Amino acid sequence: MVRADWMNLNGNWEFELDHGKSGKQRNWFEEGYHLSQNIVVPFCPESELSGIGYTDFMAAVWYKRQFTIPDHWQDNRVLVHFGAVDYDAEVWINGQSVGKHRGGYSSFSFDITEYISPGDNVVTVCAEDDVRSGLQPRGKQSGLYYSHGCDYTRTTGIWQTVWLECVPKTYISKLKYYPDPDNHCVHIEAELNGDYNDQLSLAVSSSFNGKAVGHNQAAVSGRKARLSVELSEIYLWEPGNPNLYDLEIQILNDGKKLDSVESYFGLRSIKLDGMAFKINDKSIFQRLVLDQGFYPDGIYTAPSDEALRKDIELSMEMGFNGARLHEKVFEPRFLYWADKLGYLVWGEHANWGLDITTATGIERFLPEWLEVVERDFNHPALIGWCPFNETWDLDGKKQNNEVLRIVYNVTKQVDPTRPVIDTSGNFHVETDIYDVHDYDQNPETFAARYEAMKQGGEIFTTFSERQQYGGQPYFVSEFGGIWWNPDQKDDIGWGYGDRPKSEEEFLSRYEGLVSVLLDNPYMFGFCYTQLYDIEQEVNGLYTYDRKPKFDPDIIRNINSRKAAIE
Repeated sequence: MVRADWMNLNGNWEFELDHGKSGKQRNWFEEGYHLSQNIVVPFCPESELSGIGYTDFMAAVWYKRQFTIPDHWQDNRVLVHFGAVDYDAEVWINGQSVGKHRGGYSSFSFDITEYISPGDNVVTVCAEDDVRSGLQPRGKQSGLYYSHGCDYTRTTGIWQTVWLECVPKTYISKLKYYPDPDNHCVHIEAELNGDYNDQLSLAVSSSFNGKAVGHNQAAVSGRKARLSVELSEIYLWEPGNPNLYDLEIQILNDGKKLDSVESYFGLRSIKLDGMAFKINDKSIFQRLVLDQGFYPDGIYTAPSDEALRKDIELSMEMGFNGARLHEKVFEPRFLYWADKLGYLVWGEHANWGLDITTATGIERFLPEWLEVVERDFNHPALIGWCPFNETWDLDGKKQNNEVLRIVYNVTKQVDPTRPVIDTSGNFHVETDIYDVHDYDQNPETFAARYEAMKQGGEIFTTFSERQQYGGQPYFVSEFGGIWWNPDQKDDIGWGYGDRPKSEEEFLSRYEGLVSVLLDNPYMFGFCYTQLYDIEQEVNGLYTYDRKPKFDPDIIRNINSRKAAIE
């Protein structure tokens, strides 16, 4: 949803730690109060790029900066957008609270029109964060002081872009696209904010590489409008072949333009057919890699837009056609590059750290998850949802199965176009796809486990006392994790299983494990752990600073071989 008038608020902000969470009582939000430190937004204070580099727990953090409203924004509405703030956020404009938001991974915005004045204004943000509470998803942020195992440096406060946007008094607030290649069209739903009358209409024009290929117009009913755009030329979006249509979407009042946004969509279909996962009616083996979205200098935040794109390109260089975006909701810009490059992704929440043994888990999980699903709905690269990952027992208490069932069913209602995995690995309750995690390092015993399935027999399941296979499409969504970092002593790094003694042994093991899954006609994909090292975890195919550990051609040749299900 691109508009011409917007202002990036990234850069230098005033900053303050608030260990006692007393800043609100001390009126730090007041317009004339100055914070004592400076930080570079959108980098979290734990990171080097923020200029702070404080890695202990922070109960609350404060931000403040000045901004100036351009003269030509007068007589319009002004929104302030936050890509993500971890975790409980409150925002003030010129000392007045404009709203609160709970959730460290979803985007949010506030209409600040009534709070700003001509000339200089001040925005203040307070974020409270407690990854040890059991009341918030933390993902792979360490609950201990130090990073350990597969938990890493924490992220507190603002960690994605902050920006202002000028919109008309009546404007498009939400868009949903339903691509329909079978009928050569795209169905579009629009939602409006502002003033309404009987003369409003939605006008949509579509083009491909600059050539007009479709147009339609429909009346607005209340706050919503729906229409279908028939496409005169058909170009499918597929992995490695990322055809994208451009859109111009306008709100008209008796023929006069009120609002206009530019956008895009990919024309592609998703279908589960027996054991096959089909994209545009073709069985495409998903050669996925685990991507956790961490960076040495930015932690959760990539140092640049180029770095986001580069991670996808590094993965594709090794023959992967997609990724599980693991225990983190990735920023929309990453998904944009996945769309542009033809790279498959699975959307996943950062559920670790959240207690889901009671119904409180629904209260804390579902609102933020629905914000994520709504935000990322239109990305053609996103082919499935996985709200939970490895829902282990907590202090001897089992997961509340109804929490998983409700989240699964609500996700299906909000997005009927994609499959949903209730919880990756364990413990499945209700799911469209049955996946397992298997870190067996021996290709022979690994193969034996799936031999019966390969011959059309019984499916291998983990934790059979807690979950049962129900005939769904099947894949191994975590495997490998082979420990390889020859420059490090054995007692420093962390990885899965026995460490190979040579590069040749690593590659032999890698090929053996991958071949088991490629050669199984009932397996629609795999996901290898992982793309790059993160801090002490050294089972990446690249180092943490994205240097290849092996010749990418060798890994690509192993991964790219045609799969049995294809």
